[in-house]
Amino acid sequence: MALLVTHRTAPLILASTSPYRRELLARLTSHFDVQAPGVDETPRSGETPTRTAQRLALEKALAVAARHRDALVIGSDQAATIDGVHAIGKPGDHATACEQLRAASGHTMHFYTAVAAVRAADGFRARAVAETRVRFRRLDDDEIERYLQREQPYDVAGSAKAEGLGIVLLDAIEGDDPTAIIGLPLIALGRMLRDAGLSPLSASGSGAR
Repeated sequence: MALLVTHRTAPLILASTSPYRRELLARLTSHFDVQAPGVDETPRSGETPTRTAQRLALEKALAVAARHRDALVIGSDQAATIDGVHAIGKPGDHATACEQLRAASGHTMHFYTAVAAVRAADGFRARAVAETRVRFRRLDDDEIERYLQREQPYDVAGSAKAEGLGIVLLDAIEGDDPTAIIGLPLIALGRMLRDAGLSPLSASGSGAR
């Protein structure tokens, strides 16, 4: 459920329909709205996964900021890779998820979670990307099948939902921000909100400027 800003605060909009990102942002503040950015998320030819995530995070924020110039708009995107070159996206279906997890078995998947903040009215822009290294243990086909039947993580890049049952597929998660793997790096975002005058720890408790 989208939460509307009050008149005491500057508008804050999450440019995403992801329930995971919405739940993460709600850890910092309840004063935000949610809008779909309507951006084509197709990677460009020759674009690295980290560059794709950074570009799309900014494009999502800019798309919504163009319609709401006074709002601080948050955009985010995540890309994953095993070899550092080819992006691993959301599987979308059971067969693709099986392929992704078989490829990940015994390897390390790198997740790049980008976040951008844009406010058109005063030209505020900030960007950051967090890398998370996810080391998979060796998986057999029976484990993969049982996991997919129970979790059905078809809307999650790499098919391993680390905040759910996917954690049992892993040997280790390494990174500077534990929330990045879920879809929104809150440490970087908290810094952006403070720089934009919307600190969750402001005197009003609601990010008043």
